[in-house]
Amino acid sequence: MWIFLITEIMFFGGMFLAYIVYRASYPDVFAIASSSLNVYIGAANTAVLLCSSFSMVLAVRAAQLGQQKALAINIVLTMLLGFVFLGVKAIEWREKFIEHHVPGPSFHFEGIAAQGPAQLFFSLYFAMTGLHAVHMIVGAGLMTWLLIGAIRGKYTAAYMTPVDIGGLYWHFVDIIWIFLFPLFYLIDRHLK
Repeated sequence: MWIFLITEIMFFGGMFLAYIVYRASYPDVFAIASSSLNVYIGAANTAVLLCSSFSMVLAVRAAQLGQQKALAINIVLTMLLGFVFLGVKAIEWREKFIEHHVPGPSFHFEGIAAQGPAQLFFSLYFAMTGLHAVHMIVGAGLMTWLLIGAIRGKYTAAYMTPVDIGGLYWHFVDIIWIFLFPLFYLIDRHLK
């Protein structure tokens, strides 16, 4: 799992590097485009993911103690919070579709003459948050698999490695969002 997570860090690292290079190239356009994102929705989703990480920690602890019921409850809670995150993200993306902020022929961003760099910002936004969402969906699938095992009593204090590894993956996905949130929502943000 650690090797897999390292490869994922390198993959996301390349995307973060692209973001940094283009943000340095077009700081004004990126700042204006960033200000069109709803910082309150992003902050709420950050809180949801932090809560999901906490419930995942509780699930791992329940597995360590052999508490099957607490393990199952916390896995379900982790999944529910993950789905809340995805639902909120879908609402946010829908808003961007309506505003024509999706890169492509119908892209238009009011107040910016340089549509190319603005489109580049939203290309990175959709690529990186979309890839994060895919990882959340995979995590939900992993949680489903862990839940089935928990219901069957598969995990005990002596054998809880799958829960531990599932927790590592879930925390990795949450940490990625902790970097995405400030890069897209907070940099150059002047809250009123």
